[in-house]
Amino acid sequence: MTPPSRSMFWTGFVLAGLGAVLFSAKAIVAKLLYLHGVDALDVIGFRMLLALPFFACIAWIQMARARQGRLVRLGRRDGLRIAVLGFIGYYLSSFLDFLGLQYISAGLERLILFLSPTFVLLFSAWFLHRPIAPRQWLAMALAYGGVALVFWADLSLTGDDVILGSACVLGAAFSYAMYLIGSGELIERVTATRLTAYAMTVSAGVTMVHFFTVKGLAGLDQSLPVYGLSLIHATLNTVLPTFMIMWSVARIGAPLTAQLGLLGPVSILFLAWLFLGEPITALQVAGTILVAVSALVLGYRPRARD
Repeated sequence: MTPPSRSMFWTGFVLAGLGAVLFSAKAIVAKLLYLHGVDALDVIGFRMLLALPFFACIAWIQMARARQGRLVRLGRRDGLRIAVLGFIGYYLSSFLDFLGLQYISAGLERLILFLSPTFVLLFSAWFLHRPIAPRQWLAMALAYGGVALVFWADLSLTGDDVILGSACVLGAAFSYAMYLIGSGELIERVTATRLTAYAMTVSAGVTMVHFFTVKGLAGLDQSLPVYGLSLIHATLNTVLPTFMIMWSVARIGAPLTAQLGLLGPVSILFLAWLFLGEPITALQVAGTILVAVSALVLGYRPRARD
């Protein structure tokens, strides 16, 4: 993959940062939804139900372009890989994430998801044979130390259920890292917009099957605030950031996009304090500083390489 031009790099940089903040804010909306008596399946179900028309419309346009010969037609193997990415990236990962949010604070949830870039780094080394530099090992150690501090603070506030919730969110971080790595390998041939539209349509379809199998049509009987919050969740916290992140991967690659995703958890601690009244403790601030420093270490690039 050739290095991006300066304009392409900064476009990808901004898309990744803004996408991370919007995507992270989904935890705030989920917490507000839980105040209306819904569960994790309701949250992800309504999110994907309202996002599906957007993804399906864009997917249909991309399919039409492929039929006209304006895009490369995809083979069966590509279709299978996209289906797997859709399953693990925004169905499995999201379900585990929202399940975890029932037990832990939004701030802790986002800080655990800080670990996703380290998973991307490790997978790139193991499967793509990209060496990990000493500074990257240092950044991972700082990130894990920061999350450990916040975990300890949250444990004292929330109780034993924080272990279960944290395990669910850790699984979500692992799944999302796999999605980013797999997307980075496909994106040059498939294109970012088509890959996102197809994968997210698959993810929404799987989510709908799960939702209606468990809830039936009666699951749609919810209050107006649930629909209103879910519409925000579907558009501002799902459709927009998923395309932003994939466009960023196409410009600057999966590892750096994942590293810039660390901006999201920093923002969410203060959003959770503002909208949910979640306290910010000294340990949380210390943990946030450690993980922010790890992001700076990961993002550092010597001038000679620019």
